Amino acid sequence: MSDDNGGALTHSAEHTADPEARSKVTELIRAGRICMFTTMTPDGRHVSRPMALQEVEFDGDLWFFAYQDSPKVAEIAAHPQVNVAFTTKSNAWVSVSGPAEVVPGRGRAEQLWNPLLKAWFPDGLDTPGLRLIRVRAESAEYWDAPHGRVVELS
Repeated sequence: MSDDNGGALTHSAEHTADPEARSKVTELIRAGRICMFTTMTPDGRHVSRPMALQEVEFDGDLWFFAYQDSPKVAEIAAHPQVNVAFTTKSNAWVSVSGPAEVVPGRGRAEQLWNPLLKAWFPDGLDTPGLRLIRVRAESAEYWDAPHGRVVELS
């Protein structure tokens, strides 16, 4: 990749573990709520699809509902490293990377269930094959539009 002048682009970002940066990631995730969830197919292609985040109290884990027989669940089993990217109305963005896992059982699903999910899961929590996906954030980076800089957390 090169810039408009033919030079190589370098990835420059501010690296930090600052608690304020962590708070900013949480704020941007809450503002986004709908994300692009990216997995890798068995043949090595990346596939992104829109998904709705199920919990806005970001503690390092992101939660999503899915069907057990969906391609994304199979892709996570083969390649658990995923990326979840959010954008906000203010043109800020946050990208979170880490391993995903399919979580069986109803306990956490009951805590996260929202009646709006019936559009995708018509039998509610009794929908056959209903599963949760948990993404454990290992790293994140964001760009806060007013500040105009990329910040990386790991």
